[in-house]
Amino acid sequence: MLELLDAWLLAPLDYGFMKRALVAGLALSLAAPPLGVFLMLRGMSLIGDAMAHAILPGVALGFLAAGFSLPIMSLGGILSGLLVAVLAGSVSQMTGHREDSAMASFFLISLAAGVMLVSLGGSSVDLTHVLFGSILAVDTTALLLIAAISSLIVVILAVIFRALVVECLDPLFLRGQGSPVGLVHGLFLGLVVLNLTAGFQTLGTLMAVGLMMLPATTARFWSQRLEGLIGIAILVALVASSGGLLLSYHLNLPSGPAIILLAGAAYLLSALLGRHHSLLARYRRRAAPLGAPEPD
Repeated sequence: MLELLDAWLLAPLDYGFMKRALVAGLALSLAAPPLGVFLMLRGMSLIGDAMAHAILPGVALGFLAAGFSLPIMSLGGILSGLLVAVLAGSVSQMTGHREDSAMASFFLISLAAGVMLVSLGGSSVDLTHVLFGSILAVDTTALLLIAAISSLIVVILAVIFRALVVECLDPLFLRGQGSPVGLVHGLFLGLVVLNLTAGFQTLGTLMAVGLMMLPATTARFWSQRLEGLIGIAILVALVASSGGLLLSYHLNLPSGPAIILLAGAAYLLSALLGRHHSLLARYRRRAAPLGAPEPD
């Protein structure tokens, strides 16, 4: 039994690329899920997907300028994502359209522009790498960048945590207290862009949002308290990133999809058996005697 556990859990860590991939996955798992929880509470779950595509043109321009240079591609992704966020907000304010509608429009434009740029300047292999990433190809430079961005996100989230909570519950109260609501909202979107930029190297621009949103939506079936949502979401992400890597190593599967599919399996299982809003919870509520208290 111990030999089997050693072969499955510890043997892969004999390889440097697996160690770097594991640390990168754990770093992203600590920073991404809290952002996903706040996106979910603010009714902006699909904004994360739109922002994931918004960074693609900048990543593509960085690739054309310097090849697979992660710092340059990341810088391009950050600038592109922030530009799309600003443009979407500006269009929403000037025209009265909902911000999510403007973001969806810019996301489609960004996706098409990014794919076009990579296709013109590279091969199909290059396009696949940018769109889907390769966590097993993370080198020391990429690992340091991912760790630095994840740490920065956690620190800034801790600083603006109270303001984010109040904005989710009662933005009018926050505005009445003289707090800069627009600044808090913009800073939060900036953190989303930073996280997606850190994640594209490991999971690609198409799946980086998966480690942000799937753990957050999974946690919704198990807790109704904010600290519970964040804690469970981080735990799900940690298990998905480490478990997905192990499955990819032992079963010769693509690592990125394995991680996201494992998180997806947790979501589906929670939708069936979770304590709140799941099929099992609905069945228990219907079968419970009238007036019986609901679980916390």
